[in-house]
This record gives sequence, C-alpha cells and structure tokens, in this order.
Amino acid sequence: MRNNLTGKTILIVAVLLVFVAGILGLPNGLSPAALKQAITDRIHLGLDLSGGTHLILQVMVQEAVGTTSDNDMARIQTDLQQAGATGATAVKPHPKSQPQVIKITGVPLDKENAVRSALDTHYATQYDIASSGENGYTLTMKPSVVTDIEQRALKQSIETIRDRIDRLGVNEPVIEEYGPGNYQILVELPGIDDPGRVKDVIQSTARLEIHEVLGGPYPDEQAALQANGGTLPPDGELVKSDDGSGTSGQYYLLRRVAVVAGSDFRDAQPSVDVNQRPDVSFILTRNGGDHFYQYTSSNIGKSMAIVLDNTVREVATIQGAIRDQGQISGGGFTKETAENLSLMLRTGALPASIHFLEERTVGPSLGADSIRAGVEAAAAGMIVVLLFMLVYYRGAGINADLALILNLIILLGFMGYTHATLTLPGIAGVILTIGMGVDSNVLIFERIREELRAGKSPSAAVEQGFAHAWLTIVDTHVTTIVSAAILFLFGTGPVKGFAVTLTFGLLANLFTAVFVSRVIFEANLNRKQRGEPISI
Repeated sequence: MRNNLTGKTILIVAVLLVFVAGILGLPNGLSPAALKQAITDRIHLGLDLSGGTHLILQVMVQEAVGTTSDNDMARIQTDLQQAGATGATAVKPHPKSQPQVIKITGVPLDKENAVRSALDTHYATQYDIASSGENGYTLTMKPSVVTDIEQRALKQSIETIRDRIDRLGVNEPVIEEYGPGNYQILVELPGIDDPGRVKDVIQSTARLEIHEVLGGPYPDEQAALQANGGTLPPDGELVKSDDGSGTSGQYYLLRRVAVVAGSDFRDAQPSVDVNQRPDVSFILTRNGGDHFYQYTSSNIGKSMAIVLDNTVREVATIQGAIRDQGQISGGGFTKETAENLSLMLRTGALPASIHFLEERTVGPSLGADSIRAGVEAAAAGMIVVLLFMLVYYRGAGINADLALILNLIILLGFMGYTHATLTLPGIAGVILTIGMGVDSNVLIFERIREELRAGKSPSAAVEQGFAHAWLTIVDTHVTTIVSAAILFLFGTGPVKGFAVTLTFGLLANLFTAVFVSRVIFEANLNRKQRGEPISI
C-alpha cells in the first residue's frame, strides 16, 4: 500500500508543478511584481475587467444578395446576346426592395425557345423562372439560395473584421455571431486605446472597384438623365465623384458590373504620388490581373473609373494595357487614412455594409474596481470556507483545504496554458467552483461519519465513504457541466467565460475531491495504529 501511495503522491506533486508552471510560465524573477506580470501575461483580462469597447453590428445582408443578382444579370445579358435575342434586356425592377428579382423583356418570338433553354441550363438551380408579359421572363432567386448568400455574407464579415482587428494588434478580441438568425456580430475589444480608428476600420466596406465609364461627367442627376434620353441604360448606374477635397462632386454613368472588384485585389500598401502626397498602391491577383489586361488592351482610349465605397475617386483614360498594378490617388488622403485603406484592401472587402446597433465603452477604472471586488469576494469566500472546514471537520478539514487549494491552482493553470480570457462572470465561476468543491468534501466526510457511527473501522469507513459518495458527486458535476455547456453554446463573451471556468473547475474538483483527498486520508491512516480513530 505504501508503494502505491508513493506513486499517487508523485502524481499529485507532478500535477501541482505542471499547473503552477501554467500560471507563471517563466517569470523574470521571483519578486511580487515579476510574478504578477507573469500571471497577467498568461491570463488575459476580459472587456469587463480591463476596459474596452463593446459593439453590436448589423450586417446588411440584402446588399450581398443584390451584388450576386447584379453579376447574374450581367451574365444573363451576355447569354441573351449569344442566343440571338439582340433586342432583349435584363433589368432589376426594384433593386433596393427586391434585389433577388431579375426581369427579362423584349425577347423575339422566334428566340423564346433558345432563351428559355439557356435560362434553364444556367440558372434553374438558383432561380425560379416564370414566363411573363412583354415577351419575357421573371427570375426570382430561390429562398434557399438567398439564405445561403446571407449566411456566407455574415461568415465572411466575421472573418474580415477579425482579420482587420488582428492586424491592428487588439489583444484577445471577441468577434462572433450575435443572436442566431439576426445577421448581427458581437465585437468586444479589451483594453483598446483608440476606439475611433477601430470603428472606422470595421464599418468601412472598402469596396474598391474599377468600372467602365459610359458617360459623364454631369453636374447633377437631372443633367445625366437628359443626356441619356430621360432613361439610364439597364446595365448602367449613376455614381457621384469625390476627390477627397470636400468640393461638390459630379456624376458619372458607369457600367453596373465592375471590371475588377474586391476579391481581385491581392495586396495594397500606403505610398506617395509624384507630388509626395499620400496614396495607395495595389496589386491584383493573377486572375484579376489577366482579366484587367484583356479589358484594358481592348479598350485603349476609353475611360475607366476607380470607385471606392460607391464613390468615384478617379477617372482615367486607358493609355495602354495594364496587367496587375495601379495607384489610388487624387488627393484627400492623410497618412492614417491611406494606412487604413491599405489595411482594408489587404484583408478583403466586406460583402455588405455594417450598421452599428449598440456601442458601449467600459473604462479601465471600472474594470479595476471589478477586479478588486471580484478578487476580494473570491478571497473572502475562500477564507471563510477554509475556516469552516477546519472548525467543523477538524483534522479532516485540513484534507479538504489542501484539495481546494490544489483545485484553484489547477483551474488557474489551465487558464494560463490556454491563454484564456478572465471575465467578471469567470471570477464568479471560480467562486462557484470553490462551493462545489466544498459540497463534494461534505458529501464524502458525512458519509465517512455515518460509516464510523455504524461501527466500522476508520480504514473501512474511509473506503466506503468514498465509494458511496462517488456516484452522487459525479451526478451533481455532470448535470452542472451540461448546464455550463449550454451557456457556452448560446451565451456571449462574458457568459462563455463563466461556463469555461466553471466546467474546468468542476473537472479539476473531481480529481482533487476524490483522488487527492483520498490519498491524504490514506497517508493519515498509514501513520496511525490499526483501529486508532481519525479526526473528522
């Protein structure tokens, strides 16, 4: 038994050392300040403790649906020409309210079969196709396709925002879906010292595109309509210009579908133009560069517009073929705005615009008060529990106290190894773990007392006490862990912190309350004579 006990003791000491290393890592000294710094380097503080910014964003997923249908509409127009229906046009009657609907009109009677065959071949899986008046068809995007586009837009927005925030160096941000089905994003940025810049970077779609210029510039929208016979071409749109100088812009008639768009940009860096003013240089992907080369080589002498966030920033005449590099200038850039734009282009354009639904700022002083109150509550609770166990269970109380201290070390070591974020609810989870640990010891000790009152020897009472209390302890812990798992799945950042600390604390408690506590009892029994009573 002593050899077996020696092996168990070595295991306990090894676990203790491993998790102490998880808490401290490799500290730069043993002074209190060095140890405190080592702990804070491994266990990060959440938004509610360190201060920072809390945002809830609404992704306008309908814009992503509209972009997809715009691209489909352009392809349909090409298919109509290839089918010989030269007089037919594809338009979106209500691009804002019904972006998923495309209407085809003017199909010649002798080309109806060819057009219908082309539509069924290329678009039947995405659209419900129905015949309509005016020798045409109405294509309505299927609900399942709309839902898929909206979900992908939300996922891409989360990934893009996370990439942008990571590149800004924000420590341990929380970026996740908020409220399933609402297409909202929760963003929590602990310790952020420049919320204005982060907000600007998040909310900008950085939708950089290059479009073919069909007409302009026009002084206003009315002049543009008059110049085009009162009706804009179905594949065209009016876009206002802005060179960044703050003067009133003109209007350009652009082809709706971009020549190159957000996903075609491979890299972007801040630079300066010939006048040493800040601008942005960009590089296209291989496919984007090949497409841009084909377009520019076949349209020499024509104009193209660089459009940023639905605003024309530059209009240039194509002097020769361009493959994969260009610059965005025109004035109006500062060093910071050029850096922000470069960052957003490198991380990709958001698929849709973002609206801010909620914004809260937690000051670091409030976080410090929360830390102090939480630590004081945890320390006070721990001290009271330790004293109670010593007074009520006498010698066995030392056993319980050692198990509780080891439980706390294991929990903090786990957080250190995983670089977990400690939140105020997480501190509550630590306190609740202490309570659950006491509950487990009470169950075991009371069972041992019952066995002693029944006349059993101390060693038999200890063995039976642990054996009979084991199932009850497992049952209480499993039910609580299931509840914590539900909180983790459906809760937000701080609530998840509570669930994580509670779950691992309970798992650690199974080890300390059952295994460690029993080893201490066995060590105590080994020092006593057979039949000598134990203090409990």
